[in-house]
Amino acid sequence: MSYFTSLADKIISTDRIEEKRLSLEGKKIVFTNGCFDILHPGHVEYLSRARDLGDLLWLGLNSDLSVQKLKGPTRPINSLEDRAKVLAGLACIDLISSFEEETPLHLIQKIRPSIHTKGGDYLAEKLPEYGLVKSLGGEVVILPFLPGKSTTSILEKAKTHL
Repeated sequence: MSYFTSLADKIISTDRIEEKRLSLEGKKIVFTNGCFDILHPGHVEYLSRARDLGDLLWLGLNSDLSVQKLKGPTRPINSLEDRAKVLAGLACIDLISSFEEETPLHLIQKIRPSIHTKGGDYLAEKLPEYGLVKSLGGEVVILPFLPGKSTTSILEKAKTHL
């Protein structure tokens, strides 16, 4: 299989999630989610650490409308299709599915991950996904951010260089 073909194979539409999940029976699925608008070293480190927790990493990617709701009318910078292609190129990501909502509860219900990760200074118990993940027999793991690396800081730096 070519690398180009494998990029498209990583992107799983909502209607194919259950079929894909069933084909992964017995695998420890790690799930994370986010906007990943402008990919930076903090994202790559976080995603690599998440992947190390299991057999595969399934990424929930916010749709363009979802990103706008969370980040404001000027975001996303890159479209869902472009963000998915770039992320599919990372070796640490095995599968990607997009979602329209502000939280990935619907995806988590379908994917049923063993581990759900988030980055930063969240308290696991305060996440909207916490109860669902626990009810499905999974755990929530908070991974550290790489200090000083964020999409917001990149955009601010870009503004000062214009």
